[in-house]
Amino acid sequence: MASSFQSAIPVEQIRYNEQGLVPAIVQDYLDGTVLMMAWMNRESLAKTMETGQTWFWSRSRAEFWHKGATSGHVQHVKSLRYDCDSDALLVTVEQIGDIACHTGERSCFHRIEGSVQAPPADTLSQVFEVICDRRDHPNSESYTCKLLAGGDNKILKKIGEESAEVVMAFKDDEEEAIAGEVADLFYHTLVALAYHKVDIQAVYRKLQERRR
Repeated sequence: MASSFQSAIPVEQIRYNEQGLVPAIVQDYLDGTVLMMAWMNRESLAKTMETGQTWFWSRSRAEFWHKGATSGHVQHVKSLRYDCDSDALLVTVEQIGDIACHTGERSCFHRIEGSVQAPPADTLSQVFEVICDRRDHPNSESYTCKLLAGGDNKILKKIGEESAEVVMAFKDDEEEAIAGEVADLFYHTLVALAYHKVDIQAVYRKLQERRR
């Protein structure tokens, strides 16, 4: 598969370490979740740019490895960047199967204080995750749970009310009020998405399609 990244990274200008390697941080292109870190050398970086999928260098096996070649969880590269010192790479990808870790977790960075938790993503995704948890584990004291229990009638009524308040905030041209009312509208829209079991990443994909 031809890649559009061949001119994005000057392979020969990257500062490799004594072993000829450079660390590559892999990040989900939709919500910014850090998925993994692996090592690339000059050849694997070139192969990544040529194929449009991630290739790394295994230090333990002393060989190239094509991410997802055996599991099917390949990574389609969306962008490649290098840092200000040219000694680290940032690779944004579409992670097939939504699993990057060999343990079956979405991200290799899922351990925290002895427990397993999803790594942080963008703010909307984090809020959506909390809303989905409220949906799946109801709490009678939770405002979110009360909204979900009320179904479309309650949720959509709130979206209508919040939409009107957003319009008024913009008309009044008050920065603080605009930010607050838009946040309220975002939140209630996320509740509606969770109620209908539409993943927020589906919305991100639509936005990405329209961005192009």
